[in-house]
Amino acid sequence: MKKNFIFETLLIIFLGSLTSLSLPPYNFFFLNFFTFSVFFIFLFQRLKQGIKKSFYYGWLFGFSYFLSSLYWLTISLSFDQSFNFLIPISLIVIPAFLGLFYALSIAIFYLIKPKNILSAFFLFSLLFGLIEFIRGTILTGFPWNLVIYSFSEINSFLSILSIIGTYSLNLIVVSFFTAPALFIFRKSKKEVVVCILLLLLPITFYTYGEFLKKNFYSSKEKELPFAVRVIGANISLDRYYKNINAESVINELISISSPIEEKKTFFVWPEGIIPNTYEDQLDLYNDIFEKYFSENHLIGLGITSRKTINNDYIYYNSFSIFDSKVNLIENYNKIKLVPFGEFVPIENILNKFGLKTITNNIGSFDKGTNRKIIKIQDDLKQINFLPLICYEIIYSGNLTKDFDFDFILNISEDGWFGKSIGPKQHFIHSKFRAIENGKYIIRSSNNGMAAIINPLGYIENKIDYGISGYIDLEIIRDLKPTLFSKYGNKIFFIFILLYILLTFSFNTIKNE
Repeated sequence: MKKNFIFETLLIIFLGSLTSLSLPPYNFFFLNFFTFSVFFIFLFQRLKQGIKKSFYYGWLFGFSYFLSSLYWLTISLSFDQSFNFLIPISLIVIPAFLGLFYALSIAIFYLIKPKNILSAFFLFSLLFGLIEFIRGTILTGFPWNLVIYSFSEINSFLSILSIIGTYSLNLIVVSFFTAPALFIFRKSKKEVVVCILLLLLPITFYTYGEFLKKNFYSSKEKELPFAVRVIGANISLDRYYKNINAESVINELISISSPIEEKKTFFVWPEGIIPNTYEDQLDLYNDIFEKYFSENHLIGLGITSRKTINNDYIYYNSFSIFDSKVNLIENYNKIKLVPFGEFVPIENILNKFGLKTITNNIGSFDKGTNRKIIKIQDDLKQINFLPLICYEIIYSGNLTKDFDFDFILNISEDGWFGKSIGPKQHFIHSKFRAIENGKYIIRSSNNGMAAIINPLGYIENKIDYGISGYIDLEIIRDLKPTLFSKYGNKIFFIFILLYILLTFSFNTIKNE
């Protein structure tokens, strides 16, 4: 018995770890046909075992999966020596916590005890897909490394996101990856028919994607009144810890931006890029901005803003737009904050244990109150865009109720995760949001990838990792709001109901 338990433990660890290689930047998605099928077969053959073992199997798969794919989160703790003691703790605690979601789904799978292979197949997919949605939305939500991201390089297949969204497609691909097990255990034509239908789905999705691609590239082009110049920088995070002069950073950004006096340009700089400077202090560098920028220029950048309430400052992670004389034109305060990165839950208690925010020394940021469309006008023409700061790009769902905008603008600081796979995983979320919403994504990043991504998820231009430079967006193609952008994850619950119906319908059929 002990030998069996050790073998089972090692097998599940192997399956979870191997599955992580299907994710960006590796994208070996074909591995999932093996790992999910073997995992499902393993569970189905042990349905008579107790609830404790089932919970353990699910947790172990999740723990090994997240340990091997999210190890890089601990790199953010290495920049401040006071956090060093947390590195080994967080390396284990984060995947151990996330593994509990998978443990819960497998425990429910065992509690229901499906009567036959088809019922078990749909129940497994249903619970796995549903728990991924819960993981991505509960508390602050952590929708990182969903199974669907293994297909992140196949844009035509992903085009169906514009209709059904990320969580619905995630549910379907779990079924797709588990289908070989269904074929192996087939006992009648029903299992074969289900396998054939599942094989037809990706072909259908791919065909739809090619159709959408043809329509998109034949659609009408629209010239923007400003050139949007997206900056990719490679400025060290030492600027936060070694009192690097803000003026030197501004000069470096201006050098990268290469402003041309007569060209109407909206410059987009990355998140939190200027050290030791608040939004209301940027005018201290007015002479530098006036020297290099003209009345034809606007500068948008990530910066910390603040305001006074009851004689105390409260702080926001903001995207702010200034003219060439450093007059504030518009700003947006981030709504979705990163736990422990930008705010500390139950801060009054945890501060006593030495826990504080990783990205700043001012304490927790406050949340913004609303996500608004920013409008920049030039004579009778204007650019409308939806700002998202860093982590906000990872959430699938209703980003806004106002669809009258040209593109989504995302700024990020990816240096917190060093040269790991983290920045590459972060970037992929931008492709999914572009397709879901049928909008261009403009992404400005420091220590990451800056890019222009079209509404089909194709990268039209980019500044790769480790490189500084700029790219311009001057012409876009218009697309109507997608079905998913209108209805969001309400569509996902239609799929949940369908899977529930299939699970219990097949559960009434006796084993043949």
